[in-house]
Amino acid sequence: MYKLILNILVLIVAGSLLSCQSHKQTETNLTSTSPPVVTILDKPAATQCKSPRRQLCTKEYRPVCATRDTGVRCVTTPCPSTEQVTKSNACSACADEKVFSYVESKCS
Repeated sequence: MYKLILNILVLIVAGSLLSCQSHKQTETNLTSTSPPVVTILDKPAATQCKSPRRQLCTKEYRPVCATRDTGVRCVTTPCPSTEQVTKSNACSACADEKVFSYVESKCS
């Protein structure tokens, strides 16, 4: 239940940030005389870890960048409750109970 609530909060914050960003881009395009610039996002969509989680994984090296819960909860900001960690593969990322999701590449 705790993970569900945390995932919902993360999605709400991400949606809010994206809506603010798209609003700023619209204002810029309306006031600019140059043609609009198309930006291609190079970040792939995150894959959510599913339950039940595997306990044994292969040793293949296909690095992923996992979003992991730090366990930190604060009243004031900034106080990141998640961190990005590189795991050797998707299976080993999701075997960690604190990992929510991952993308297929090393963390930058």
